[in-house]
Amino acid sequence: MSGLNRSFNLLRSVMRHQITPKANISAKPAKHVLSAAEQIFVMMTMFVTILGPSGWILANLEEYKKRPGAAE
Repeated sequence: MSGLNRSFNLLRSVMRHQITPKANISAKPAKHVLSAAEQIFVMMTMFVTILGPSGWILANLEEYKKRPGAAE
């Protein structure tokens, strides 16, 4: 158990001296304000890109269940 305790102490001493960078968080307003049309376009593009393929698969699920060349 003392070997495990030494390992934790070594790990703690190594981690203590690491430099942690600060995040560049800004409270300023955006430099380029997006219009409502741009926001709608981006949201629709993301919706189609993410949900389109999964919707296609779910709509054609019965076709995917069939084996090619199997007797019906």
